[in-house]
Amino acid sequence: MSPRTANTAVAVHPLLAERWSPRSFDAAHTIGDEELVSLLEAARWAPSAYNRQPWRFLVGRRGDSTYEQIFGALGSTNRRWAGNSSLLVAAVAGERLDDGTPLYGAAYDTGLAVAQLSVQAHALGLHTHQMGGFDRDRLRTSLGVPDGYQPQSVTAIGALAAADLLPPDLRDRETAARERRPLAETFFAERWGTPLPVRHED
Repeated sequence: MSPRTANTAVAVHPLLAERWSPRSFDAAHTIGDEELVSLLEAARWAPSAYNRQPWRFLVGRRGDSTYEQIFGALGSTNRRWAGNSSLLVAAVAGERLDDGTPLYGAAYDTGLAVAQLSVQAHALGLHTHQMGGFDRDRLRTSLGVPDGYQPQSVTAIGALAAADLLPPDLRDRETAARERRPLAETFFAERWGTPLPVRHED
């Protein structure tokens, strides 16, 4: 169990308890073809409504043009650290069916695919950091995302590096205690405001 393992109310699978989102990545680390396909295969087998699989992924390896285009669309804070990751993966969701009918669950389904990719990454000894701070229009234009597809997230993937390599403000965030809202404030039964009868004794 690592110092970053979540302090959960009850035991959960280590792949979930130990997953966290670092900013310090090893700039010398590379991800091989087999690992890359493993990540994408995990995402491919995510559940989706009617098996429509509305997600598409734009995958950049550090040093290639796709990586640079995704990196260029990131917000200024994310650009301070994300350039050391081995991969940058942009997830986009199809918003309509072929007949033009809105596909309301596309963002939800795409999030599930990214989640499975993240868990698979942890199983491979890698780390991920999902980002919403990026210029969607710039990403769409620079990478030729077709009309009808909405960029949802960018995920940095790579090997963990020491927190000391980060600037002081980011280092503080990297090492801060991990926290979540209590179960009783999140999960409800019967009606809003009636928490499930979950107790956790410290």
